[in-house]
Amino acid sequence: MDNKKFYVYILLTENNTLYCGYTDDVNRRFELHKSGKGAKYTRANKPLKIVYTHEFSTKSEAQKEEFRIKHLPKSKKLELCNI
Repeated sequence: MDNKKFYVYILLTENNTLYCGYTDDVNRRFELHKSGKGAKYTRANKPLKIVYTHEFSTKSEAQKEEFRIKHLPKSKKLELCNI
């Protein structure tokens, strides 16, 4: 049985925007974003720190939560992150 975990994460960028994604390794993914190889959005909006993570047991659950979060207004995302 595979015990792989998946995570939804939110990054705060240097221009005070938020980026949401999913991964199976948050720290590795954050390093990719910082190096400019993570996503087009984070190449233009440099990530400062991880402000939210949530663990899921399946990739599908993580993807559904990422989709839900991406469609929230910024105020609700900030609430989720306790910012």
